[in-house]
Formats: sequence, structure tokens, C-alpha cells
Amino acid sequence: MKPEMTQRSTRWDCTLAKVRLSWPVRRLTRATVELAVLAFACTDPMAAAAEGREPWRLITLDPGHFHAALFQRQMLPGVSERVHVYAPLGPDLLAHLGRIAQFNGRSDRPTSWQLEVHAGPDYFVRLLRERPGEIAVLSGRNGGKVDRLLALVGSGLHVLADKPWILETSDLPKLEALVQVAQRQRLVVYDAMTQRYEIAYQLARELVQDRQIFGGCLPGSPEEPSVFFASVHYLLKEVAGQPLLRPTWFFDIHQLGEGLTDVGTHLVDLVAWILLPGQTLDWRRDLEVFRGQRWPTRLTREQFALVTGASDFPDFLAGAVRERQLEYYANNSVFYALRGHHVRLEVQWEFAAPPGGKDTELAIFRGRLARIEVRQAAADNYQPNVFIVPRPGQDHEPIWAALQRKFAGLESAYPDIAVAREGDGFRLVIPDRYRVGHEAHFGVLTRVFLDYVQNPDALPSWELPNLLAKYYVTTKGVELARQQPARPNP
Repeated sequence: MKPEMTQRSTRWDCTLAKVRLSWPVRRLTRATVELAVLAFACTDPMAAAAEGREPWRLITLDPGHFHAALFQRQMLPGVSERVHVYAPLGPDLLAHLGRIAQFNGRSDRPTSWQLEVHAGPDYFVRLLRERPGEIAVLSGRNGGKVDRLLALVGSGLHVLADKPWILETSDLPKLEALVQVAQRQRLVVYDAMTQRYEIAYQLARELVQDRQIFGGCLPGSPEEPSVFFASVHYLLKEVAGQPLLRPTWFFDIHQLGEGLTDVGTHLVDLVAWILLPGQTLDWRRDLEVFRGQRWPTRLTREQFALVTGASDFPDFLAGAVRERQLEYYANNSVFYALRGHHVRLEVQWEFAAPPGGKDTELAIFRGRLARIEVRQAAADNYQPNVFIVPRPGQDHEPIWAALQRKFAGLESAYPDIAVAREGDGFRLVIPDRYRVGHEAHFGVLTRVFLDYVQNPDALPSWELPNLLAKYYVTTKGVELARQQPARPNP
């Protein structure tokens, strides 16, 4: 049977067509995907059967960002192998299918996902009407995302969504409404804060909470804030061993967001998660955003072609082209206070890393006894490492002894973490087995989310209020930045 075709649109619909591939998926290429829809024979996961329930069924909505595929990088216990994908027919969908096919076809622990694809201009209306699962997964265009989230939760679906959920402060009331609806219906809406699963940040959190090591956080000042984060990302990169072609809409700040509203979401989340673990924030009372700044990354047509595959800037970016270069406002800084602690964050996007370079972050938490720092350096192959730097004049030996006691007590939770003297302080020695990488964090996070879906009462009471606080900082910072001239490029 051929896929249904009309004069108005071309629709691939496995529900109607049951198009099935008969050749090995490892041979699947983009050209092949353009001719057929993935639909493989299904067997339900044993984990769900053992629990005496039907497996959870995933629905992927408009997967425009590669993170949508990373949620399925590994098979998920208790989740059906059959996933429904609702999206417009276009390059974003084809790229997503290709990534899932790559996971299914790899030689090392291949996955066995089966995709039923519903492609057409009415894809979202059809999803809400047909609702062939219990969990919606989103990672793509961010403009208007909160409206889609509201509709999904309103139809009774749990939601796992990549950041950011909103781009403007004017959408905060919708985000509040989303939280209220989800709580009322006992549905789990979960923001994919993968960096909580980075071992360096988990260990930094432990140290910041130890008064014999950190000594409590200093209040800080604009010149020397309590917490400082700097993040540098690169547009030209590889993901899952393949060159990453970014969609052209990635460079539309009204669809992706600026640096602070996109990548900065992780940084704002980590500040509260490390500094005030388990504490519920009220975004109206506990936060004050003082100022924000923005500046562009400039791309030539040749550079734009390298990262998108497009031969020229699309018409929807025409207003951002100056002197034959695209001014991409992906860079921001923000200065704010969290319960009296001064915080400064800086997010940058550059075109390409220097030879051998990678994305980097620097985090500094200033305490009364010592600074806790997470650094990434070329000498460590850009792996995040944790450093403890006693304040000038502070006796090192009590802190050294406290570190020994700390990790003796954490042996069951974090086996084999050691402490070494280095330079003007100490560093944690983290075994390689903890270095699972950013892509693997998506699988860990998804399993945590599924546990909450199984038991919504287990979702921490602070999670949703702190989500509101996080997006207040990111959107207010960008709002303030737009009210003043752009900062000169560093």
C-alpha cells in the first residue's frame, strides 16, 4: 500500500499505510528515509510485563533538535519499542529518523525502536485527537512551546520537554498555568536538566553543602559575585560521531532563544540546585535580576553554509544580516541575586573551537573557607574537574582533613573518589567510569522522569516552583539586555 497522497500535502502515516522496511536498518540512508517510514515488528518490554502493567508509550512531537533523538539513545525499561512521531514533513523529521536509525543499526548495543510517523500540516491537531500514548517528548522549536505544553497537559499527557520552555517574560503566566494544571491532574511535566547528572556538578554540590570545607556561601558583590558561571559553545561540532547540521531556524532567536534563554537555562538551574538543594523558591520574592547584556556572533555566508548546509541566509533572517554577515544574538550575561547571594552568568556561542577544543564551562562558588570550582581544561581533555581552593590566609590542613572525612563518608554513594593536593589547593580524582558524557545523561534523566510518571507523588515539591524561578531569571535577563545597546564583542 502506498502512503496517502493529496494535492495539498504529502502525508506519511503508518496508521493508514503500514509502510514497513524489509532491509536491514543499518543500511538506512537519508535517501532511503525519504522513500519509507520506519515501522518494525514490536515486542513489549519484559520490564512492564513483570510489573503487571502495559508499557508506557512515547509520542515525539516535531523533533527539530537532535536532543529529541538522544532521549532514545538507549532502550528504556518499561517503555514500548513503538514510538509515534507527529511532525511536519521536512528536513527536521528526516534528520530525526536518520538518528534513530543510526541507534538501531550500530554494532554496540543497538536499539530496536519502531517508529510510526504521522507527517502532515495538521500533525499537532491529529496528535491531540488520536493520542496514541501517555508521554509526549519535545525537543525542537521553542517559540510558542509553552502553548503546546499546555495543550498536551490539557489532553492528559505527561511531558518530558527539552529546554527552554519559554523565551519571554510575557509567557510566565502561561508557565504558571501549566504548572497548576499538571499538579491538579497529577501529571508529570519535566524539564530536561541533564547537567544535574554530570559527576563534577554532583560532587561540587556535596562540597558546597559542607561547612567544614566550603564554610557557607559568601554574599558576594557585583565585582566578586557569590557564584560565577561561564559557558562557551561552538556552532560547528559533531554529535554521536556524526557532523551536526543545524536547522536554519536554529539561528532565529525567536525560535531557539538567545544564549541565556537557551543554554543559560542549565546554568540558572545549577546555581539553585547546588547552592540551595531541596529548597523551594518563589520567583517573585527570592530573586532580583539587576541587569543583562547581549552581543552577536557574526557569521559569513560560508560559515553559515558549513553549519546548516544552506547556500544562503533564509529570508526570515534577512533582518539580522548586516554588511553581508549574520548577527546571531546568541551571547548574554546576566547579574542577579538569589536570596541575597549575587550571581553572574555568561553564555557565549562561537563559530568553531580551536584545534582539539570542545565546549567548556567554568563554575565558581565562593565560600568563607574555600572556593569550589568546576573547570574544563585541555590538559584534562576538557573533562569537568572539581577543585577546592582555600581562601588566602586560610589554613589548608583542616580543609584537607575535612575532605578526607567527606569522601570516606561518601564511599557508598561515590566509590573510589579521591582527593589530591594540586597547586594552591586540592582537586578531586574522579575515575573514568564516572565519565559517561553528555549524551548518556539523557538516558539517565529519562529513567528518572519515568520513575516520577510511575509515582507522581515522588516528584520533589520544589521542582516546579523552581522551574518558574529559573525561567524568570533567563527571560528577565534577556529582556533587560534588549533595553540597552549591544555590548562590543569580547
